[in-house]
Amino acid sequence: QVQLVESGGGLVQAGGSLRLSCGASGTTLHFNAMNWYRQAPGKQRELVASITSGGRTNYVDSVKGRFTISSDNDMNTVYLQMNSLKPEDSAVYYCNAWDLRFGIRKDYWGQGTQVTVSS
Repeated sequence: QVQLVESGGGLVQAGGSLRLSCGASGTTLHFNAMNWYRQAPGKQRELVASITSGGRTNYVDSVKGRFTISSDNDMNTVYLQMNSLKPEDSAVYYCNAWDLRFGIRKDYWGQGTQVTVSS
């Protein structure tokens, strides 16, 4: 049973920083990609940042230059360094990872960690 466990959320003032971590247990698989999503109350879940097994990264425009996604060499732990946080970054942040099994994509999700940025 593959599980993703997030940590590092919390309450921070605007302009501050937080570092989220997400580790996988129950697997020795190397994921094809690992991602961070977020969902604020009343809004759809959005993809914030992604990193592929090849090291390619991508960010939603609203966090470019402020957030950095990284992973360990085994591609089963992912981090999100969040700097210059804004109140609009407040949301539940979810870790996601996926791999291909016999050509079929399988997704895994963490339970979410709350990030609250006060103004």
